[in-house]
Amino acid sequence: MLKEVERWLSTRSWSLTDRPLHQILAAKQRTGQSVSVVLPALNEEETVGEIVAVLRHDLVRQVPLVDEIVVVDSGSTDRTSEVAAAAGARVVHRDDILPRLPAVPGKGEVLWRSLLVTGGDIVCFVDADLKEFSSDFVTGIVGPLLTDPGIDLVKAMYDRPLGGAAGQGGRVTELMARPLLNMHWPQLAGFVQPLGGEYAARRSLLEQLPFPVGYGVELGMLVDSLHLVGLDALAQVDVGVRKHRHQDGQALGRMAAQIYRTAQLRLARGHLLRPSLTQFVRGPDGFEPRTYSVDTEERPPMAEIREYRSRRVA
Repeated sequence: MLKEVERWLSTRSWSLTDRPLHQILAAKQRTGQSVSVVLPALNEEETVGEIVAVLRHDLVRQVPLVDEIVVVDSGSTDRTSEVAAAAGARVVHRDDILPRLPAVPGKGEVLWRSLLVTGGDIVCFVDADLKEFSSDFVTGIVGPLLTDPGIDLVKAMYDRPLGGAAGQGGRVTELMARPLLNMHWPQLAGFVQPLGGEYAARRSLLEQLPFPVGYGVELGMLVDSLHLVGLDALAQVDVGVRKHRHQDGQALGRMAAQIYRTAQLRLARGHLLRPSLTQFVRGPDGFEPRTYSVDTEERPPMAEIREYRSRRVA
């Protein structure tokens, strides 16, 4: 491991207990910074309501840490929007944000658009499929941003159990993202969960970043943030255990291909490989090929969007 990464692990890798809640709240009151929590959601009616309810109880009513909770629905066909609204979130549909640009499917698309409908100085992203959710996920990653002006982005780190076995989740992280980062961006090798969906950042950073529209958004954000603000402006906090819905192997294959494509675009934009992936499913006459495009469109930095600039002026 690079000496720089070893140093970073000792100075920018923390635990929940390093910043008690009262210290975080005092920093918020002293600095006057506002906090937005964004939940990107697609057919998450089983879990989104509990997450919103916990956040409202713990970090809005009991402790005034979070200023707004926004669920961005990216086209759910179940009751995600109704459940989230009933739990107390403001719900915005992806297609109603920046309607002059037709939305495309993808998590990164939703995160990018969320910047237009939130106002926090600090924006905290939380996946909507988490089970047994604790508000520690939010206090853990928001805390360093409120207490340390030199920090711009904080990722959560955690154990990810799979089928009752500890540490076996995060298969795409171990098989794709971690090797890519270690080989091409070794300064980022210290991140325990580089693809984790729980992270917080200053708006001033997020609005300068391009957003891959799909599953490559987390890797792209880490790499671009490293180049923009440097390693010491990035951090991670241990928040315990993350339980969520796991995807099947073929879905993970498509996710891995999008992540590789995102990395490839950052490594050599003039030398692109075939952006598609063929997988196989058993049909009545044997295995049948299914080919998917894994090309990943990217949205420009939000600071370049005229509606965002005009909102800030207003």
